[in-house]
Amino acid sequence: MQCLKCGFEESKVVDSRNVPETNAIRRRRECLNCKHRFTTYEKIEYTPIMVIKKNGARQEFNRDKIINGMLRACEKRPISREDIEKAVNEIELELTSTVNKEIDARKIGEMVIEKLRDLDEIAYVRFASVYRQFKDINEFKKEINKLL
Repeated sequence: MQCLKCGFEESKVVDSRNVPETNAIRRRRECLNCKHRFTTYEKIEYTPIMVIKKNGARQEFNRDKIINGMLRACEKRPISREDIEKAVNEIELELTSTVNKEIDARKIGEMVIEKLRDLDEIAYVRFASVYRQFKDINEFKKEINKLL
């Protein structure tokens, strides 16, 4: 690992810790030349997850799409960005820990709906109405009755 201060190529690891929220390892390093200390993070690289869309097309999993959808559903609701990111981290961790690296988009959508149900009922109904393409007020009513 190259030192940020002097550019020397060698350093020693002073301390290592797991960072479970991000699936990374935090390492404190010390340059063997100038003794400057700095922190690096090592993240586990996973085989990409492919999402099978409704039309059969396949695309690589993109956590930003889930975050954006959840942010829209949670707009003007008392839910922090950290809570949303934590929920997305949990979804991503569950997806990466499965053996199957091709996941149906509907399964991901249902996982998002479950996380939103736990976070905020209004955000849950908002997301469900778009995701499940509610056609009329009766479908809203059925979903709200499930919550009650």
